[in-house]
Amino acid sequence: MNKYELIYIIDTAVEEAARKELIEKFNGIITANGGEVVKVEEWGKRRLAYAIDYKTEGYYVYVGFNAASELPKELTRNLQINESVIRSQIVKLLEKKSSVKPRAARVAPVEEAAEAEKAEA
Repeated sequence: MNKYELIYIIDTAVEEAARKELIEKFNGIITANGGEVVKVEEWGKRRLAYAIDYKTEGYYVYVGFNAASELPKELTRNLQINESVIRSQIVKLLEKKSSVKPRAARVAPVEEAAEAEKAEA
């Protein structure tokens, strides 16, 4: 199972009840296809960076989910079909693998430490 993030923008002309149904619909598509919804955040109504179809505001929704690699294609298809969704983007999260070994703690040689103590006194 891969980790994904989905952000989509719903048209602000859609009423609240219909918007909630739409969010549940997309979460249902994820779970019906064997995925697991980890987090859903409704960011709310925000101004778009540029006008899309003469619309300047949209309702942003963030979804974090785990799924097989075939699910994002199906989810993208459903998001594009729906006319209430202005824009959407799915991103696969990569696990950061560090191959760098941590440095050993630097210890001052005994002679330098003794000279430093004498200088302080």
